Parts: sequence; structure tokens; C-alpha cells
Amino acid sequence: MNVDLVIILTAILVSTASALVGTFLVLRRMALMSDAISHAVFPGIVLAFWLTSGDRASLPMLLGAATAGLATVTLVEWLSRTGKVRNDAAIGIVFPALFSLGVLAVSLYYRDVHLDMDAVLYGEIAFAPFETTTLWGREIPESWVVLGLLTLLNLGFILLFYKELKLSTFDPGLAAALGFAPGVLHYALMSLVSFTAVGAFQSVGAILIVAFLIIPPATAYLLTQRLPIMIGLAVGVGIVSSLAGYGLAIWLDASIAGMMATVAGLCFALAFLFSPLEGLLTSRVRRQRQRLEVAARLLLAHLAHHDRPVPEQEILAEFGWNPRFLRQAREKALQAGWLEVFGEGLRPTSRGLAIRQTTSVLGK
Repeated sequence: MNVDLVIILTAILVSTASALVGTFLVLRRMALMSDAISHAVFPGIVLAFWLTSGDRASLPMLLGAATAGLATVTLVEWLSRTGKVRNDAAIGIVFPALFSLGVLAVSLYYRDVHLDMDAVLYGEIAFAPFETTTLWGREIPESWVVLGLLTLLNLGFILLFYKELKLSTFDPGLAAALGFAPGVLHYALMSLVSFTAVGAFQSVGAILIVAFLIIPPATAYLLTQRLPIMIGLAVGVGIVSSLAGYGLAIWLDASIAGMMATVAGLCFALAFLFSPLEGLLTSRVRRQRQRLEVAARLLLAHLAHHDRPVPEQEILAEFGWNPRFLRQAREKALQAGWLEVFGEGLRPTSRGLAIRQTTSVLGK
């Protein structure tokens, strides 16, 4: 089987499964929970290893890690509800404690066993083609089976409970009043996050799964205000990051997972700077245009009160503008056809007077 195809499809499945549930994590302001789960599952893996007497089969490890992930969510929720600590502080308390328990157990009882962080946390997507299983008489990558099932599970959950998830995310009080049980939906969503994070460990590791859970949805959040489009964009950003990241990693002979996460980060940076809704640079440009629009209308109103062309020096003295800003406001008004240059001064055009009269009537 083609190695490139296995790695690329594995990354696409991870990014898709992650984006589906990660979108709701971002909207619920629980992005840190993905990082907490990805580290706090370590004691669950150690526990599964102990209960199976040293068997490192995928299913016991998956169940043990998922159990630890759910325990993390439960403990964080319990600490938050006590009112003694904030949610982010609760996350910062729980996952280091659980992770430390796993590290302590390994250091005390399994020093000679290859059950360290390299084995269970960091993963390597380049090894995905070598982990295979037999299905319907054909040998296929194990990552395709696990991640494919997780993708279908996450997609089915969102399609089945889309209305309830949407309402409980944006208005949990109303969801509870309507009988949608937002608490049950919350734990179901966190369960899927746990299974998704754990299911991707062996294939891609915790670093990439955290990146795919948060960065594509956060990027989509900057690009749209509609939930269905946000989910689609998050999936699309994940796919682009997978394809471009793999291509760049091969070209530069760099870490595949690291390059995929880097490309996802670059996508977020582009959205952060240039998003038509919330982009840093586009917002500045929009504010500058609005400022010039107001200045041009103010200039028009001032000129409309004079029956003669007004010199620019008089305008500068009246408003206290600098010459550069006056030139920009004048060009804005000239382009709109609101005023004209007459001799050594400025005066409104008939169109400008009409705009001024209309604005005055609406203002009243």
C-alpha cells in the first residue's frame, strides 16, 4: 500500500474527527480541556497495562485512556461547581496531578517496560503504514479503522443532536428549560473528545491531536458567524493543513506532525490578520475607512454652511486636522462626488448638498 496515501489519509481522518468536536470546545471556551485530556490519560494507560498483566493491545489501552479522560472532565467539572476555583484553574490542577500519577507509577513499577511518554504521548504519524490489521480478508492500516470509526461516530453524534448541541452551547439556560439536558450533552461531547484524543495517540501523538482539536476550529471562528459554515471551514482547514503540511515536510525533510501543526498555525495567523470579520489588519483598514467617511461628511457639512469656497487653511484651523488627514478626507469626498475644488478653496457639489439634506432629514 502507498505510504504517502496512508499518512495523508490518516492525517485527514484525525483532522476531520477533531474539527467536528473541537468546534464545540472552542465555542464553549473549553479549548484547554483538549490539552488536559491528552496528558491526563497517561495513568489510564498505565492502569490498563497493569490490569491486562502487561498486554499492550490497543483496545484495553484505548478504554483505560478514555476512562482517565472522562475522570479528568468529571473532576474539572466538580472543582468548578464548588465555586472555589475557576474553570481554567481546575484544569490546571487536575491534569498535572493525573499525569504525575502516571509518571510516578511508571517510574516505580515499569522502569524496564517501554511504556514512557514516547510510547503513549508523542506518537509518530510516519509509522502509521506499519501498524496494520486484517479486515474482511485485507490488510489495512489500523489508523484508518480506528480514526474512521471515530470520524463517523463524531459526525453521527453532531448530526443527531445538532439542534440540542447548538442550543446548549449558546444558551444552556434555555436548553435546560426546554428539557434538552445540557449536562448530559456536555459529558457526551467530552466523552467523544476523550475517545478522539486517545484514538489518535498511537497514530499521530498528543501534540498533533491537540493542534487539530483547537487550531482549525479557532481559525474558522474568525472567518464566520454561522455554526454549520464554521464546522465546514474547520474541517477544511484541517484537511489543508494535512495536505500542505505533509508536502512541506517531505520537501524540507522535517517532522511530518510538526509541519502539519505549523501549517495549521499559519492558517490561524492568516485568519487572525486578514479575516473579513475579525482580522486585525482588515479591522484597522475598516476603522480607517469609517474614520475617513465620517471626516468627509463632516467636511461636507462644514462647507454646506458657507456660500463661498472655503480655503484648506481655514478648514485646518477650524477642525485642528493635520494636512495629511485633510487630504485623505478631501480625496474621499472628491471620489464620492460630494465636493469640488473651486479656485483656491473647496465647495460642495449639488450631489453633496443633496446628500447633506438627506442626512439632515434622517437625523431629525
